[in-house]
Amino acid sequence: MAKRPRPVRGATLNAASTRFNLPQTEADGDWLDARTDLDGEPPPLRTSVTIEQPRTIITRNRSPDIGFDRSINPYRGCEHGCIYCFARPTHAYHDLSPGLDFESRLFAKPDAPHLLRSELAKPGYRAQPIAFGTNTDPYQPIEGQYGITRDCIAVLAETRHPLTITTKSDRVVRDLDLIAPMAAQGLAAVALSVTSLDPRIAMTLEPRAPAPERRLTAVRRLADAGVPAYVSIAPVVPAITDGDLEHIIERAAESGARGCFFIPVRLPFEVAPLFRAWLDAHFPDRAGKVMATIQSLRGGKDNDPDFFTRMRGQGPWAELIRRRFQIACRRAGLANERIALRTDLFKPPRGAQGDLFD
Repeated sequence: MAKRPRPVRGATLNAASTRFNLPQTEADGDWLDARTDLDGEPPPLRTSVTIEQPRTIITRNRSPDIGFDRSINPYRGCEHGCIYCFARPTHAYHDLSPGLDFESRLFAKPDAPHLLRSELAKPGYRAQPIAFGTNTDPYQPIEGQYGITRDCIAVLAETRHPLTITTKSDRVVRDLDLIAPMAAQGLAAVALSVTSLDPRIAMTLEPRAPAPERRLTAVRRLADAGVPAYVSIAPVVPAITDGDLEHIIERAAESGARGCFFIPVRLPFEVAPLFRAWLDAHFPDRAGKVMATIQSLRGGKDNDPDFFTRMRGQGPWAELIRRRFQIACRRAGLANERIALRTDLFKPPRGAQGDLFD
């Protein structure tokens, strides 16, 4: 029997990862204590934030199928609660569950702007676009309180360093005063993630993310301000969101987006059982069909971790979605131009070695 979901949360489970021999915690004590009084309805889960003090803030990667080599994640965990989030397994490293813990027990890095300034000032640093939103969303709700993403962008604006942002939140437009001048210099681009135009589906997939219409409005505001704006249709979930593909592309073009891109749903490590439990709770009538289709494009497994195919999928279903995507983009007049940002304007932050001789 599927577990009943918590109000406005994505995961229905809170089992700890077994990869690090962590204890299993199916439900916390508050839930168990309150369940009888509430006739079986679990109580709302409060969000907690722990301050993290990392030594560095720029994360490097050498993945051949990713178009950036460095990124910044101001937060760990994400209150948006997207059930498919491939970053969920990272919470296991904190002895926390990739399930409800990931979306309710968050970590913030308020020293990030200071660390960023220090790393940009290192001798020999060479500027390449820094990507925000590659793991957890830089504009999730706690950004309104902590402002870490904004402060990091301010450092990049000061040093004329290129950046890209991917987010599910229209909160990004609050920082247009920083992002628009950077875009005018060829230093910034933003992608809004839109997975479905159906508010009910979006509410279950991404329970605390802004509604799809608000995200498309943000695309229009970014475009009107001269910021290169894109729409990320990621992930495409077969038999749940794939029917919206053409309509999302059409709406993206109408909103002024310069292009779209898509990624079929990925279910690495602990994400797969969480996703299966979510299907049983919200879409029991089609759960089998969804998983069968996912496995057809992932080589018969729940997930394919191999470079290149992990982002594209394989087999007839993957080819079908690619063809649909290409045709819809042509009809919408989207050239899907690649993001090209300048790196030649970078100037190390004040206080770096050599400033005394300016």
